[in-house]
Amino acid sequence: MREFSLPALYEVPADGNLTDLIRRNAAQHPDVAVMGRKVNGAWQDVTAAAFLAEVRAAAKGLIASGVQPGDRVGLMSRTRYEWTLLDFAIWSAGAVTVPVYETSSAEQIQWILGDSGAVACLVESPTHEATVESVRDRLPELENIWQIERDAIARLQAAGAGITDDEVEARSALADADSPATIVYTSGTTGRPKGCVLSHRSFFAECGNIVERLRPLFRTGDSSVLLFLPIAHVFGRLVQIAAVMAPIKLGHAPDIKNLTDDLASFRPTLVLGVPRVFEKVYNSARAKAQADGKGKIFDKAADIAIAYSRALDAPEGPAFGLKLKYKVFDRLVYSKLRAVLGGRATHAISGGAPLGDRLGHFYRGIGFTVLEGYGLTESCAATAFNPWDRQKIGSVGQPLPGSVVRIADDGEVLLHGEHLFTEYWNNPSATKEALSDGWFHTGDLGTLDEDGYLAITGRKKEILVTAGGKNVAPAVIEDRIRAHALIAECMVVGDGRPFIGALVTLDEEFLPRWAEEHGHPADVTPSQVAEDPELLAAVQRAIDDGNAAVSKAESVRKFRILPTQFTEESGHVTPSLKLKRNVVAKDFAEEIEAIYRSPHVVG
Repeated sequence: MREFSLPALYEVPADGNLTDLIRRNAAQHPDVAVMGRKVNGAWQDVTAAAFLAEVRAAAKGLIASGVQPGDRVGLMSRTRYEWTLLDFAIWSAGAVTVPVYETSSAEQIQWILGDSGAVACLVESPTHEATVESVRDRLPELENIWQIERDAIARLQAAGAGITDDEVEARSALADADSPATIVYTSGTTGRPKGCVLSHRSFFAECGNIVERLRPLFRTGDSSVLLFLPIAHVFGRLVQIAAVMAPIKLGHAPDIKNLTDDLASFRPTLVLGVPRVFEKVYNSARAKAQADGKGKIFDKAADIAIAYSRALDAPEGPAFGLKLKYKVFDRLVYSKLRAVLGGRATHAISGGAPLGDRLGHFYRGIGFTVLEGYGLTESCAATAFNPWDRQKIGSVGQPLPGSVVRIADDGEVLLHGEHLFTEYWNNPSATKEALSDGWFHTGDLGTLDEDGYLAITGRKKEILVTAGGKNVAPAVIEDRIRAHALIAECMVVGDGRPFIGALVTLDEEFLPRWAEEHGHPADVTPSQVAEDPELLAAVQRAIDDGNAAVSKAESVRKFRILPTQFTEESGHVTPSLKLKRNVVAKDFAEEIEAIYRSPHVVG
């Protein structure tokens, strides 16, 4: 057993709650822009004083409409300014926010709103409202639905005209640090989502220590962050609250398809994302360079960036010749890549899955350091992250200051700290199973090095055991294979089988480029090229790269290219893009069987 901890850098208030942050900002920085709001295609600043006024006005409407202290209020929307506004308004009314993914099905909405006992729900669009209305007869406690696109904010302001500021202040002060702030339903890869109760204390401990440890990235009046992750996900919530806590300017990007334009216009100094975003930026840039006949230059530039980053970890640093090459490629290539990310950002924080050693060094080498972290809904997002000044690429960093990470005898990662959830809503048996002797059992496997840097090696419950008795952690090889530009998703199979196989889906953005380069029409479908020798060879190269990270017994020996995608809509991934392995295994049982029907295996 091994454990590591760091002293807390932030003291959680003895009382009070998250609404104190917006009142403090308005008092101390009234004219500082704490939000960037896009109106008619242009960004407009929202000052701390103006934001507080808007929050109070919306909170008055909730109070006037009958929302009581401790009531649960659903919030279903894409990432947008109103999400943050209404989140703080719900807290200011003394209530508890229950986020709902905007892609949720009627059945999921019914479960979340029904299990939480939500008395009201704020939705974004007519489609969302219609979906909630379709299950309203099964939600006896649900009294009000407001739609953002149908003047929800204006309607709340009008409804609350008779409520005084003093009444809102009284409501805002009712919750203390240990009161529930939100119930976040874990998307879950199996079974019903569990309602994870996170207190105001959880967010204070989480965001306060992150902001203090990364203080150079959270400079009031200078720093900014563009939030494009779903705020219904706890990682997006962390970004929102940390920005308000700092405070720094927070922008919202509701449509990731417009992300490049939003980054260029908002020009954040800090970017938060998941590895797939950074993989796509790299793959798209490389594919564009190849299409322009500059593929060799790009690849050489990438190699120099990686070599330069690796040299930064050596005592002697980069050699003189390497510095010269780096300077040339910085002008030709790296500066253009940084411009794609807005031009001002020097750092990003990445979570959700490993970024990979090569990409980690590539980004640091181009002057855009990606700090990897690790966490779960139950740990209020990040429970470990790389510090800005002591990054170890390939790890997910050191524990959140004020918390403890322990590696159990069986390799499971255990957590302790104020940032942890308090319970699963209405589920004492699950709470008891997850929280034992003051430690949260994550279900993840990991290691700690001598400096307390954590590496995640797999999922305890996802370990495959081959017919030969070999234990295989799928995440290690899947992440490597998925990093290839041509691969969208990869799921390793082989539990109880003679060898490891994989189901592979093709990237919808990259496939047309590959097709044109290899004599196929750009609109070719995966099924039309699934047996193409050149495509199979390309996928095999991705498989070979993944196999290089594991032993021969753990390596993928055969794969199948699927004609479809693993998406949230298809039910094969969660909203946070984690594979629902049981669903994939059930829906593609025939394809899995086909892997093992033929006696021929690769390697």
